[in-house]
Amino acid sequence: MADLRVVNARVVTPSGTLEGGVAAEDGEIVAVGADRNLPSADRTIDAEGNYLIPGFIDPHVHWGLSRYEYEYHEGLAHDFETETRGAVHGGVTTVVNFLLQPDPYIPDMDYFRQVGRDRSYIDFAYHAIVHQDHHVEEIPDLVDAGIRSFKVFFNWYKHASPELGIDHSDAGRVYQVLDEVSEVNNGVVMFHAENEDLAYERRQELQAEGRNDLPAWSESAPNICEAMQIEQIARMTEYTDSRSYIVHMSTGEGVDICERWQDQGVNIHAETLPAFLCHTKDEEELGVWGKISPPLRGEDSKQRLWEGLRNGTVDYLGTDHCPHKKAFKEKDGGKHGDIWDAIPGDNNGIEYFLPVMMSEGVNRNRISMERLVEVCAENNAKRWGLYPRKGALVEGADADMVVVDLEKSRVVDDEFYHTMEPGYSTFHGQELTGLPTHTIVGGEVVVEDDELQVEPGGREYLHRGPEGVTRS
Repeated sequence: MADLRVVNARVVTPSGTLEGGVAAEDGEIVAVGADRNLPSADRTIDAEGNYLIPGFIDPHVHWGLSRYEYEYHEGLAHDFETETRGAVHGGVTTVVNFLLQPDPYIPDMDYFRQVGRDRSYIDFAYHAIVHQDHHVEEIPDLVDAGIRSFKVFFNWYKHASPELGIDHSDAGRVYQVLDEVSEVNNGVVMFHAENEDLAYERRQELQAEGRNDLPAWSESAPNICEAMQIEQIARMTEYTDSRSYIVHMSTGEGVDICERWQDQGVNIHAETLPAFLCHTKDEEELGVWGKISPPLRGEDSKQRLWEGLRNGTVDYLGTDHCPHKKAFKEKDGGKHGDIWDAIPGDNNGIEYFLPVMMSEGVNRNRISMERLVEVCAENNAKRWGLYPRKGALVEGADADMVVVDLEKSRVVDDEFYHTMEPGYSTFHGQELTGLPTHTIVGGEVVVEDDELQVEPGGREYLHRGPEGVTRS
């Protein structure tokens, strides 16, 4: 007898969508198929004809960024509880967080593993941001610690506030990291791709003109800033025979460049964000809440990103969730305060990730349910060495599942969020249609009808080895 089964569902699997359900035992999927072929179980959930999909995987979050209020380690502990609580309400069941500190990472790895085990509602893994020379030297030890993805800020953050502790990477460091990671099985180098030399000059010009609006923020880092860097990254990826990944790609030009280099066999891939698929720079009512780095673009880029998502040029989605409280986001000027002084980033992304993509993607016929699941679950699991344990409803995988009702609607208001308070995002005030009714993590129902069923903790650090993640 199984522990749990979900029946009467449209089950999205790697081989297609079937009518039936899934059974789970000891946290693992033991059967997928027609209801009549599933084993009996201690508990049965009737999906009422709704979709049953693998939980989304968010490969791009920044826990610890509440350090504007807390020290980094304390902020990491705070964010693991609050933000993964939002994740399970939104249908995200696995997260890959970016480690970011100026000090070496290896001495703190025991803490990084344990804080998630103690505080998270979902399983988790880590990327490491390589922004100091000693981080480059740490790469082999980080690989041994289960980290196989490394992010660099290529020519960005030259003028960042000193308290951020971030040093940008020039072409020399990028070469070092790509060359080192090229020898790592399943290793990936991730890039924030913007040229700050040009952006710095444009910021000075726009501020001298007295501009202080959301379109000015976009104009301060024009599309060419991203295109220049992606072109260089592709050439350096080819030169080192490595693997690169553009985080939060925002421009149509970026899609074109990636497509051209992919056609030549270069291993360059890209993710985009829900905000870039759904908003443009011309929505001035967003105010400083719309200040994202890279910035929102025009309608042409938005449409080209959707095309890239459908045709496989853009094969990944994440949120770049940055948990800044509203007071730190707005500083003293409110929602329509100083665009230059506001902190960049979009809060609560992990909670709106699945609802936005269902509402603006599947329900608007911009993307099929099968393709969306491929991008947000299966591909994210494969790219980060988590597949087949994560990312698919198949026998032997973790029973991380979400029942999605494509007709369930809610307005994104203060009551929508279950993360840090007060909540805000670029989607605030918008009605979203296509929401979870149940979120299941490791065979355990953690959210049912919008009510949290469990306490935090007891989740697993996903150590990514040369053959992926295995059940420990």
